[in-house]
Amino acid sequence: MFNELFAIMAPTIIGTAIGWCWARKGLAFPAEFVSKLVMNIGTPCLIVSAMAKVKLSTDIMASVSLTYALVMLASLAIGLLIIRLLKLDVATFLPAVLFPNTGNMGLPLCLFAFGQEGLALGLGAFMVMMLAQFTLGLLIVAPASGTWKTRSLALAKHPVILAMALAVLMLIFQVRLPRWAANTVDIMGGFAIPLMMITLGVSLATLRLTSWPRSLVFSLLRVAGGAALGFVMAGLMHLDGAAKGVVILQAAMPAAVMNYVLALEYRRGPEDVAAIVLLSTLLSFLLIPALLLYLL
Repeated sequence: MFNELFAIMAPTIIGTAIGWCWARKGLAFPAEFVSKLVMNIGTPCLIVSAMAKVKLSTDIMASVSLTYALVMLASLAIGLLIIRLLKLDVATFLPAVLFPNTGNMGLPLCLFAFGQEGLALGLGAFMVMMLAQFTLGLLIVAPASGTWKTRSLALAKHPVILAMALAVLMLIFQVRLPRWAANTVDIMGGFAIPLMMITLGVSLATLRLTSWPRSLVFSLLRVAGGAALGFVMAGLMHLDGAAKGVVILQAAMPAAVMNYVLALEYRRGPEDVAAIVLLSTLLSFLLIPALLLYLL
């Protein structure tokens, strides 16, 4: 069992460590360029490629997506309540509780733990999180800019959203890609997960831990609280097998680095957010092995 567990965790740990060492050595890493490359090309191709490789019923994918949406709604209510009780700034602390790292860390773990089926189901949770972060997340941290119509159109044109729509249509109508297209999205999507892991390591190397007692509370809320909500919601929705495992894994992910990026851009307590991202990631490396032992 230990060998199986290490085989699942090793790629994520090693990939993140490569990025961390790269940044600590002071080597150049064009983070903005890499992020745009992953989000605009790699991830959309990964979504289409994953959906083309597995045969999933629309019911399973819908159940995973709905269950993860319920996890996020519960996280929103609990996080908002605790932040209000502690009299802290909602725009600073709520996104770090609400939006986990379902991409850079969650997708590799879903793939290595449950194979191509796990990756496809993990993308369902990732899609829900992406939609929430770039709609509700921006409403929380950013001043309103433009009309709802212009903001909705901008979101609808994002390559990840377009890839999601294509993947859903492929799933519903059981469309198979022609060989040339399948080969292309396989290759172009292949660089997304390695770059996600390396970028995560680079980002962690630049963050600093401040106000650690308060950060620890919110980190535990994000990781342990998320895992608990994943168990509860998966049980309520009667999920089992890979679907249940994926929901719980994605729910237990640490705070996404994107939370720090948005906090920095809109001056929403970036030091506090950075500390939660860093500490929750360290905590997840302790919790995830135990979680995988149970799920497998």
